Amino acid sequence: MLTILELNHVALHVQDVAVSCRFYGELLGFRSLPRPAFDFPGAWFALGPHQELHLIGDRGQAVHSHHRGNHFALKVHSIAQTEAHLRAVGISFMGPKKRPDGMWQIFLNDPDGHVLEFTELPN
Repeated sequence: MLTILELNHVALHVQDVAVSCRFYGELLGFRSLPRPAFDFPGAWFALGPHQELHLIGDRGQAVHSHHRGNHFALKVHSIAQTEAHLRAVGISFMGPKKRPDGMWQIFLNDPDGHVLEFTELPN
């Protein structure tokens, strides 16, 4: 039997690690993590207390991501605070919109076109 404990990390293939580090680190405020000395470019960031984002450099293939297709979602404390932050740093996004079950969503694209969703669960 397969027993999943938690999601460990999300890995994204990016074209320019420095550009992606600015987006995730400086604009979104994700905390940088130490990364092993791999023989390829990349960077790691924290996604909350236990999960991680692993950026892998030198992407050569097209990204196929869409808010109703390939994307990853991050639960936030406040969708209103998230919206305000994104506006303050000049990041374009779609939403916020409310799902039929009451969950709030904001979607945005990173510099490579990967879609991120920020979500606030209903009370």
